[in-house]
Amino acid sequence: MGVVILKRGREKPLRRKHPWVFSGAIQRADAAPGDIVDVLDADGHFVARGYYNPASQIRVRLLTWDEHERVNADFWRRRLRSSLAHRDALLVPPQTNALRLIHAESDALPGLVVDRYGPWLVLQALTLGIERHKALIVELLAELVRPAGIYERSDEEVRRLEGLEPTTGPLWGEPPPTHLVIQEAGLRFLVDVVKGHKTGFYLDQRENRLLARRIAAGRRMLNCFSYTGGFTVAAAAGGAEETLSVESNVDAVDLAARNLKLNGFARRQGQHTLIVGDVFEELRRLRDRGEHFDFIVLDPPKFARHAGQVDSAARGYKDINWLAFRLLAPGGLLMTFSCSGAISSDLFWKIVFGAALDAGVRVRVMRWLHQAPDHTISLHFPEGVYLKGLLCRVEETAF
Repeated sequence: MGVVILKRGREKPLRRKHPWVFSGAIQRADAAPGDIVDVLDADGHFVARGYYNPASQIRVRLLTWDEHERVNADFWRRRLRSSLAHRDALLVPPQTNALRLIHAESDALPGLVVDRYGPWLVLQALTLGIERHKALIVELLAELVRPAGIYERSDEEVRRLEGLEPTTGPLWGEPPPTHLVIQEAGLRFLVDVVKGHKTGFYLDQRENRLLARRIAAGRRMLNCFSYTGGFTVAAAAGGAEETLSVESNVDAVDLAARNLKLNGFARRQGQHTLIVGDVFEELRRLRDRGEHFDFIVLDPPKFARHAGQVDSAARGYKDINWLAFRLLAPGGLLMTFSCSGAISSDLFWKIVFGAALDAGVRVRVMRWLHQAPDHTISLHFPEGVYLKGLLCRVEETAF
């Protein structure tokens, strides 16, 4: 087992159970890449145990603060069982068979993500330490969950920061079909776990899609960055009078059309319209045509992947929210999101506030929106709160 010695005074966050040890906190390391290491303070006292990667700015990702707990097969089995038991305790909507089973650091399994899509599991090994233990983890998941198959989607950019190449493909059991069908609160969705975004579907928006379904009745709805139509189908199921969805990915738009049809919402002329296009450009076209909507959803991709992109991301978020406010009819609702971890909730609030002020509208915030509860949040790891959103209502009277 390797050893990592911290600089004096740098152990405080770790004593508070934060799972990351950054390169700047380390005085000396005696370990090979991927090793399980003991992290010691400057006086040689045990602090925690985790896995080491000199190629990453996060040198050690911590697994346990118990000096007597060994990181072996029993350790991984216990952690996996704990995460699965937590999901059993969640109030997942009935007629739902897709959810996140393992949420990395927030489930005390840093670098590991596992999503369930019906009988299949999709796994992401995002760090060197998880990569080293992947075969054992797959074996244990097969034993504990008994899926039809386990498919790997370790193709996130974060692997390159770990010195790893992207890798995808079947890991165990049967490979998934090209498009498998999941259920979410009784609605059905086609999911491409091989080529789709993330692991195939935005499971983290489940609760917000349920909310959209509740508030869409009788409204004309605009869904921006609509991907495979999750919010669109939810709004249609909730009785939306009309939906217009905008997405730049042609394959995703095709799948959105199939999802509408799968749920009995045929693309009747003018009722459920799908547009392939750039959202920024399409919003401006709609504004210039004098269009107005009663309900708009803005669910953009991650605009800021790191702190250096925050300023440009803030401008992008403000632009689309300003355009949305210009397109909303009085009394209209805006459901707006940021999934950029580098954009704090406080900053996002300020961005949306600035957009409303520039648009000249008075806005009431109806509620904060967050990731679904299966995307767990640890009090010791605030970085796990990545999805933030607001449900806003444009007041009947302007300023």
